[in-house]
Amino acid sequence: MAAGLGVATPPAAAAARHTVHPGESIQEAVDAAQPGDSITVLAGTYHESVNITKPLTLRGSGARTVITPPVAPVRADTACAQSGNGICVIGTAEKTVDGVTIRQLTVTGFRKSGIWASRTDRLKVERVTSQRNGTWGIAQERSTRGVFRRNLARDNAESGIFVANTIDREGGATDTLGTVIDDNMMTGNRIGITVRRVRNLTVTDNILTGNCGGVFVVGDEGEPGAGDMTISGNEIHENNKFCKGNTRLPDIQGVGIVLTGAEETIIRSNSVRGNVGSSPLSGGILLFKSFVGATNTDNVIRNNDVRDNRPADLVNQGTGSGNRFIDNRCETSRPAGLC
Repeated sequence: MAAGLGVATPPAAAAARHTVHPGESIQEAVDAAQPGDSITVLAGTYHESVNITKPLTLRGSGARTVITPPVAPVRADTACAQSGNGICVIGTAEKTVDGVTIRQLTVTGFRKSGIWASRTDRLKVERVTSQRNGTWGIAQERSTRGVFRRNLARDNAESGIFVANTIDREGGATDTLGTVIDDNMMTGNRIGITVRRVRNLTVTDNILTGNCGGVFVVGDEGEPGAGDMTISGNEIHENNKFCKGNTRLPDIQGVGIVLTGAEETIIRSNSVRGNVGSSPLSGGILLFKSFVGATNTDNVIRNNDVRDNRPADLVNQGTGSGNRFIDNRCETSRPAGLC
């Protein structure tokens, strides 16, 4: 080609599509995939853990695509299985794993989490059922811009969905840069949704029922503080299962929404009804004193339907300041006068 006319840039390789059939290995397909590829897992039961360290889409064929723990001894190089998780998406301190999507499958029976993610950006988990796992249903730490939408998390030993700054140390809250927890169903878990030591996210339009507790927002005395989030449009009804306390929390039963050590959080337009218990955390919407001395400050509880919760619909404990209760439809409060 003549000088000055330029040289055409070769087109980027098109993303490939891979299909995994029953009896085949999902992990082998993941290992063979290039960044940006898509893997479809056909209906069947797959006895393995899956470790993802590059951007790709892992899509099942609906609820009949089931990933469950291996029945044979775990290979030495499958760290995800050795740690007891179902699907792992793992980056490093130097490089996050960006743009992974997991859709339309079931993860069940793992010793720890159904889906575990660390150091990710823009992870999407959609239309996944995560059930009967030994810790969390779907969990993320040290990550940003996650989307968790239209999932079912049920009968997990801890939280159905768990988002944290980090699980292995204290410290200031992580800015999640707008993580979204939207339109999920949580039932039978210890806690439906826990957001711990994080900022800048939304929890919207979820249904939480039959858990020991609904939504927990947890902070500590670190800086920046946990909060700067919106919790809106959720149905949080009859979370009256009993869970025995542990070293971190007292007994949990009948908890709607609880904030402990949170700031600048908006709780609005939720339906919080019929959460009844006799634990220190029981009630509809609670601002609870932190076990590590962090206060709830400058939170707004507005336009919620909070009824038939016991011992009270609204509770404001501790020494925090700037918390406002505005135009909520409720009957009882501690102290009196919040309704």
